[in-house]
Amino acid sequence: MTKPLVYLTRRLPGQVLSALGPDVDIRMWDDDSPCPRDVLLQACTQATAVLTQATDQINEEFLATAPHLRIIAHFGVGYNNIDVAACTARSIRVTNTPGVLTQTTADMGFALLMAAARRIVEGHTCIARDEWRYAAVPLHMAGQDIYGATLGVIGAGRIGGAVLRRGRGFNMKLLYHNRAPSATLEADTGAAFRSLDELLGQSNFVVMCVPLTPETRGMLSAREFALMRPDGVFVNISRGQTIIEADLVAALKAGRPWAAGLDVFEQEPARSTNPLLSLPNVVCTPHCGSSSIATRTGMGVLCARNIVAMLAKQPALTPVN
Repeated sequence: MTKPLVYLTRRLPGQVLSALGPDVDIRMWDDDSPCPRDVLLQACTQATAVLTQATDQINEEFLATAPHLRIIAHFGVGYNNIDVAACTARSIRVTNTPGVLTQTTADMGFALLMAAARRIVEGHTCIARDEWRYAAVPLHMAGQDIYGATLGVIGAGRIGGAVLRRGRGFNMKLLYHNRAPSATLEADTGAAFRSLDELLGQSNFVVMCVPLTPETRGMLSAREFALMRPDGVFVNISRGQTIIEADLVAALKAGRPWAAGLDVFEQEPARSTNPLLSLPNVVCTPHCGSSSIATRTGMGVLCARNIVAMLAKQPALTPVN
């Protein structure tokens, strides 16, 4: 009997292939670059399962070429690249990888917060360029205090809640904004609910953790950035399209907020010509919030386990639809 075909749209570690087991035919785009569209469409004509990445657009065009598809196992939490409704209409299961990357992504959020507040990249560059000319200059590389400051999280789900818990270790006052208050979150973290405008105005540090939806697209623009404190630091570990990037550039140049730490961008991969890269008060990383060896391997293994479960006609572990 022919084994079901599982297609992986990006090179993944051997543990993921092992987790898929011997009863499937594994084919893979064996490269770190995104799978070309024509290759993806052709490769999945006979696929029963596909393990996707954020760069893969799973839309009507793709689904029309994959009549045997039963599951799309997405490598990531956000799945705005997948037409879930179209998959559901075809009885195709969609899964993602929540939970496994929560702590690692929250670590990155706090790392960006600290790096921007204490001007870590500027300090490194100062030494690398031989610009550290004098010792003990009182305000040289002076940054913002973190301990005891106010932390505001926009979108306090799994990752946002984990960011708030890290704030407790720095004795921070904790605020959050969701579509509605959460008694469970407040009992767990001690955070207080605020309207979006209140949170922006009261927080020393604002961390963006919302998923990308029609409601959150462009959620922060010039009006919202103008509400932030002149000593405020903005961090985005959600999706680049949740803000108007040009408005953030203008706001940073105007001094409100004071600095920013960004792991995500409107256009990815971001290029050196992006205006944000020219600003000394911005720290950037290339959308690698979940990128630890253990977490990325765990995400792939969870995708594999979802595929194995569906092929065995068992419930998916982390279903989206």
